[in-house]
Amino acid sequence: MTGNIMDKQITIMVVEDDTDINQLLKTALEKAGYEVIQAFSGTEAKLILQMRKSVSLVLLDLMLPGISGEEVLKYIREMGNLPVIVLTAKDSLDEKIGMLTQGADDYITKPFELPEILARIQVQLRHAGRETEKERITYRNLTLDKSSYQVSIDGKEIPKLTKQEFAILELLAGHPKRVFSKEDIFSYAWEEPYIGETKTLDVHISNIRKKIKSVTADEYIETVWGIGYRIHA
Repeated sequence: MTGNIMDKQITIMVVEDDTDINQLLKTALEKAGYEVIQAFSGTEAKLILQMRKSVSLVLLDLMLPGISGEEVLKYIREMGNLPVIVLTAKDSLDEKIGMLTQGADDYITKPFELPEILARIQVQLRHAGRETEKERITYRNLTLDKSSYQVSIDGKEIPKLTKQEFAILELLAGHPKRVFSKEDIFSYAWEEPYIGETKTLDVHISNIRKKIKSVTADEYIETVWGIGYRIHA
């Protein structure tokens, strides 16, 4: 696949009311190895985004029937950080700056060249991949998603952790060779000085273990007597 950056299928949504341009982009993107979803109005694009969670990037025309491209962009930004490349016939500096400040990740003016679109898509996907890596901690077969406070083991989601429970596991899994004292763990998870009371921390550790046990028999938190805890090697 293009750029050798796709370990799994990448889905791009093309939002363009001009049928010829939309089909041209679809053909070029599929030839490059992407899956393509077509939308021909802003209203259709919004409906697709509401129903489908696996879109990786949006090519967005601004002049659309129904909901405008600007409104679609606003909706996407309310959803999160999905990369958006705007396709526009507007080429003034003020217009370009306006699109970027409204949340577009990049813009391409019409008429465009297909190689440029493919190159810019790869740049945005690489950037999005790096951001995703920053939001995740992986240790053995355990994955913590810092954007959703969700933890999974071998792809199985454990019951939702509280903010403090997640912080405890994040600290331990992020430093797998280190033993943390109860004082250090408490200060990190509660963001306040440790005052010598250990029962609260011990209860949270117990709760984490129970939630992990609901999906696996493996141990993930090890007690180091007299010191504190560490992630199980």
